Amino acid sequence: MGKPTTRSYSRYGREAAELLGHMIRNARIEREWTVAEVAERAGVSRGLVQRIENGDMGCSIGAVFEVAALVGVHLFDAEPTTLTRHLAMARDKMTLLPKAVRPSLKAVKDEF
Repeated sequence: MGKPTTRSYSRYGREAAELLGHMIRNARIEREWTVAEVAERAGVSRGLVQRIENGDMGCSIGAVFEVAALVGVHLFDAEPTTLTRHLAMARDKMTLLPKAVRPSLKAVKDEF
């Protein structure tokens, strides 16, 4: 089965991507950087940066986060240490979940 030609997204998701794109564009302009400069720093194409700034939902989340970080758009919290602390708490919470919730790490016996 091939990749679907169109994908529907919720209104909330589309508006969030558009808002993030505007925030990234505004931060880039405030830094007086061109699209080409941001693309070079992030290691992506100019077209991808333009798509990110336009709120394109098909962009890689990793690329979006990297461009946002480069231009100074803080996605979760202004303090990097706070983000690290929240990430550690989330990891700790995952370790407390019962094994039935987490994927099994058993080796598959494929000898017949």
